[in-house]
Amino acid sequence: MFRVVAVSRWLVALLLVLWGVLALQVAAQRGGGHEVRKDWPQFGSDVASSGAPPAPTGISAANVASLNLRQVHLDGTVDASAIYLHGVTVNGSNHDVFFVTTSYGNTIALDADSGAILWEYVPPGSSTWVGTAQITNSTPAADPDRQHIYAAAPDGVVRKLAIMDGHLVWSTPITLLPDHEKIASPLKVFGGLIVAVTGGYIGDAPPYQGHVAVLDAQTGVLLHVWNSLCSDRAGLIQPASCPSTRSAIWGRAGAIIDPATGNIFVATGNGPYNGTTDWGDSLIELDPDATQVLANYTPADNTMLNGSDLDLGSTSPVLLGSDALAQGGKDALIRLLGIGAIAGAAPHTGNELQTVSTPGRSMMFTAPAVWRDRAETWMFAADSGGTAAWTVANGKLTPAWSNSTAGTSPVVAGRLLYVYNPNGGLQVYDPTSGKQIANLTCGSGHWNSPIVVDGRIALPEGNANQHATAGVLDIWTVTIPQ
Repeated sequence: MFRVVAVSRWLVALLLVLWGVLALQVAAQRGGGHEVRKDWPQFGSDVASSGAPPAPTGISAANVASLNLRQVHLDGTVDASAIYLHGVTVNGSNHDVFFVTTSYGNTIALDADSGAILWEYVPPGSSTWVGTAQITNSTPAADPDRQHIYAAAPDGVVRKLAIMDGHLVWSTPITLLPDHEKIASPLKVFGGLIVAVTGGYIGDAPPYQGHVAVLDAQTGVLLHVWNSLCSDRAGLIQPASCPSTRSAIWGRAGAIIDPATGNIFVATGNGPYNGTTDWGDSLIELDPDATQVLANYTPADNTMLNGSDLDLGSTSPVLLGSDALAQGGKDALIRLLGIGAIAGAAPHTGNELQTVSTPGRSMMFTAPAVWRDRAETWMFAADSGGTAAWTVANGKLTPAWSNSTAGTSPVVAGRLLYVYNPNGGLQVYDPTSGKQIANLTCGSGHWNSPIVVDGRIALPEGNANQHATAGVLDIWTVTIPQ
């Protein structure tokens, strides 16, 4: 009897293994090569905003030019990026979902296959700023529980929304003067915390101060605030109560978080600088709670940058690995820095490892992508005058290729480089050679950038500065939309 039972169990185990292998093969065939599923939960895919997730996408050089396009019309302009979650429950059913936030703060969940709007959250009081210059360019972020997302609005409030139906879980203001302090950058989620940053609106109307806000993801409690001006004062401050103004934190990637340490990296725009309490035109590393300056840097020509409206913080810091980071700016330069060399609270000025020109020698407002391909690290950047690639090694950026096609924030996915030309067209390149593989037709935009995941590309169109109350989300898929 024992031998029969043992043999039976062995046969059952063998059949289960064979069934599992067969199931994987069938899934691969049905999935068109994108059986490995991955979410795109926040701007740039990860907390460092690398823009280069490692998972296969199901989109290749062989099929990218023949993707099928669906255009979805929205109740607002999304001058930012979408995020994506695979297989979540919405309104009682399973869906693959894109989430976007419009310039007037509407957060929308869309079925990734049909483009149908599953729910739309409209923040209270939105009628008071709709059609005005009080906007947001923020990208929402998904909680790791895959049941909630976090979104910002022009009223200076961060909100936690339930994925199942879009209902409000909590809301927390991160500014005391929302018509002067703008949430322009994406939200970040890491280690049970939400990290948000603020800047100012076009025209820099005083008073405002850029600051980093850290919230508890579970409760929404505002835990800590680091102010880039009057930084000796913790918590939210009335902007007029600080004698210094500006120093916006507004880079396209917002706060960058080192996944190994949880430390927060930000760059500031024009404003006063004294290396103790005022940190205009600076790069700052903070501890995970945003209570302590761990490292800092400002260029030797800080005064000139401030006086000429050449924000260092027009871009966010870029973590390159091996103690190196890059920092772009409005002065058409990208600076390579050693993190160890700028460590400590004492002010650090100049002493860059290297300085290179931006791709088109133009002001830079985009978030570069960092791609680790086997033993090599690559950085890709774009501006209004071109797109370029560098390899990163031994504390040096080495040019690989460049062209004169404008672009917003690049992404590398499935071994393809995607760069949206805000004048119209989504360019697809071979990342190592720069050879153009496809040009996907689409309309014009501003700071919008694509995501590429799970056999799909999502790209919003439009410019928030036009104050429109309608917009478009382009969705390309491998399969024909139903």
